[in-house]
Amino acid sequence: MVNSCSVFKCHNKANKSDNRKFFRLPEIILHQDDRTRELSTERRRSWLARLGQDFTGKNLSNIRVCSDHFISGQKSALYDRENPDWAPSINLGSTASTPSPLVATGRFARRRARSEKCEAARVLLSIGQKSALYDRENPDWAPSINLGSTASTPSPLVATGRFARRRARSEKCEAARVLLSIGESCEPSLEEEAGTSSQTDLSSLVIDSVFNELAHVKKGNDSFREQLKTQTPYCIEFFKGNDDKVKYFTGLTSFLVLMELFGYLEGHLPAKVLLSKFQCLIMTLMKLRLDLSNVFLAYQFSVSTSTISRTFEDYIHVMYHRMKPLVYWPDRESLQKTMPMQFREHFGKKCAVIIDCFEVFIDKPSNMLARAETWSSYKHHNTVKFLIGITPQGVISYISNAWGGRTTDKHITEHSGFLDNILPGDLVMADRGFDIAASVGTLCAQVKIPAFTKGKSQMSPLDLESTRKLANVRIHVERVIGLTRQKYTILNGPLPVEFLLKENGQDLPVIDKIGTVCCALVNLCDPVVAFD
Repeated sequence: MVNSCSVFKCHNKANKSDNRKFFRLPEIILHQDDRTRELSTERRRSWLARLGQDFTGKNLSNIRVCSDHFISGQKSALYDRENPDWAPSINLGSTASTPSPLVATGRFARRRARSEKCEAARVLLSIGQKSALYDRENPDWAPSINLGSTASTPSPLVATGRFARRRARSEKCEAARVLLSIGESCEPSLEEEAGTSSQTDLSSLVIDSVFNELAHVKKGNDSFREQLKTQTPYCIEFFKGNDDKVKYFTGLTSFLVLMELFGYLEGHLPAKVLLSKFQCLIMTLMKLRLDLSNVFLAYQFSVSTSTISRTFEDYIHVMYHRMKPLVYWPDRESLQKTMPMQFREHFGKKCAVIIDCFEVFIDKPSNMLARAETWSSYKHHNTVKFLIGITPQGVISYISNAWGGRTTDKHITEHSGFLDNILPGDLVMADRGFDIAASVGTLCAQVKIPAFTKGKSQMSPLDLESTRKLANVRIHVERVIGLTRQKYTILNGPLPVEFLLKENGQDLPVIDKIGTVCCALVNLCDPVVAFD
């Protein structure tokens, strides 16, 4: 088949005598990442739009565009979006089948003008009618024009004044009734007074009685407020002086640590109508610590389940942004000064981090693609996976966002931003699944993983000894993961699918914030867990 240009009024055909090139219509690339798919789709649409023809019923794979329609004579690369040759741009001809945008604009403008005229006509027809009863400010609330002049017709101003005088008299009568009712309550004190009292004395007594009554009501309100504070569940008085309660309900070590945390977060926590800020914080910590359902918490705090759900999302958002600095990567000097002896004996002072992944169960998603991406062949369940890193001292120094359970450990390590913290000369300890020696090697760092036994009948003495040394220190990351899961059982799952979604314009899903907050709380409770 001879290739010919599909541009309107272009009759170029493939010929060996010239150097003219012909380019196919770009295909949509589906087997790569999302950005590639979006760019290829946009580029295909741009080509078809610039050709300006109706290709309905035609085979689009036969469309060719010659090099005469590109400035440089070549089409640009897919990712070179700003290049003028990203799509054909010159000598494109013209087609009569394309409607003019100006004509369409004029037609819509005429429709808009007709609708505006109809609206104006309806407004004109509505004038000349009396207004509604409650439309007091409308000039048509009463007849106001062409009324003639009669002595018996009162002026609107006079009528308005008459109604004003009636309103004033009614207000005076109401005030008099209030004063009389107050005076009746003061009759015993008036009878005790000797002689007759003037109007001024009566007024002063009434005022004094009112002030005394207000003081009595205020005192009763204060006492009632104090009773409510003592009877309100999970208030400050409920935890005060009892560290065991604090540890059980929140996972924090003492009441002092709880109050320090509340003071650090209080200025940024949103206020709720039915619950105080302290109660909302306790509710959030209880959900993280004990993995309680929204229904149970709603009964405990005497609110609805929707209030519990909204409060948890709002407070976990604030806690994430305020407590994220508690999970930080320490500098090399601090690591070397506090390096445990067990690491110094076998690996010197080069060890910077020990990494591993842990999975959290989630409910089965209804979407088939999400179900496939979160299925873990290791756990045989739908899960999300976190990459966690600890220092040799036992402090959590890195926690990634949540990934689907199907994602490999190597992919998470290379694409979660973990490698941005590695410095030249650092030593990273990992499990066998972390085949990241090449990625870490580009940063002039080193990875230590146990020796592989596949295809070997027996490990060599050198591999056996190095694996034993590595296992003795790498077990610490498993201890930290177990401590975090034991202290905040929400990480044992299963978590609802809603925690995996971004809602209300949030920058991250709830599951990412939960992982970071739990690790920050562990660092807050146990800031240094050195292993000898």
